Amino acid sequence: MRPLVVLAVTFALIGLAPFAIASDYWLNLVIMTLYAALLGQAWNILGGYGGQFSFGHAAFFGTGAYAVAVLQVELGLNPWLGLAAGGLLAAGVGAFVGFCTFRYGLRGSYFALVTLAFAEVLRILSNSVWFTGAGVGILIPLERGAASFQFVDKAGFFWVIWGMALAAFATAWWIGHSRFGAQLMAVRDNEDAARALGVDAFRVKMAAITLSGFFSGLAGVFYAQYFLYLDPYIAYGPAISVESLLVPIIGGMGTIFGPLLGAAALQAVAELTKEVVGEAPGISLAVYGTLLVVMVLFMPRGLAGLGARIAGLGPRARRRRAARLEARNA
Repeated sequence: MRPLVVLAVTFALIGLAPFAIASDYWLNLVIMTLYAALLGQAWNILGGYGGQFSFGHAAFFGTGAYAVAVLQVELGLNPWLGLAAGGLLAAGVGAFVGFCTFRYGLRGSYFALVTLAFAEVLRILSNSVWFTGAGVGILIPLERGAASFQFVDKAGFFWVIWGMALAAFATAWWIGHSRFGAQLMAVRDNEDAARALGVDAFRVKMAAITLSGFFSGLAGVFYAQYFLYLDPYIAYGPAISVESLLVPIIGGMGTIFGPLLGAAALQAVAELTKEVVGEAPGISLAVYGTLLVVMVLFMPRGLAGLGARIAGLGPRARRRRAARLEARNA
């Protein structure tokens, strides 16, 4: 139960932010860190725990974002209902993508390319149909108030993203301590061996991509309500997909706290880049790409793995301790 206690304490401390931070700038930074952590944990459920690397998580994010925006603007639906609709529609897209790929045994680079293709198809479609605003985008009318999911101050947005992120991280903890999670990680480590042991790999991967799509959709809903504007490039562009996978890779894939560490590091780098370089077009993607190469080459287990190695909790440290103990007993 120790990780659950640490998770509860961590989010309790983060929950003090609106009371301890008076500046909107710093509170916005905390909000965007939690938003990135939610995106990263959504990808981590599928890629970190399930070993299914997606290059097109923007397909789920954009579906959630456009769902709440279109339902508000075109049908007048309350955005709180749009929140549920966005998450469920994104989960449905996840299930559809999973069925089209896992049903025919696609994995590895083939799966990654198919997810990227789905995101691109949705970007092109949203750039063509009238109800998304086509290339112009869609602007959500400003109606300040909690009932409109448009809070007067940033504290309201903080509590929404805090709750979403907590739900995603609690789900990750459950995956790490449940029979379903054990099956998912068995499929990640060796799918053929897992099948031989009786694991229904298709069902397990379908559940993982549906959960991943749901939480990515929630992140999209939050983005739409926070910034009140969407266009096809924002919703389905490569930046979202890159951020989704970069956060857990930096923090540590297949770990509960990796996406939170990665989100904090990524936000710090993004703010530093803005201070040094400014808002140059494409600079964020260039920095993200450089970070990705550095992490894969020098810290493949991410910041969580580095911390475990320093604390003597990593696999190598455990093997060394076991060898010393065995030698002492001999």
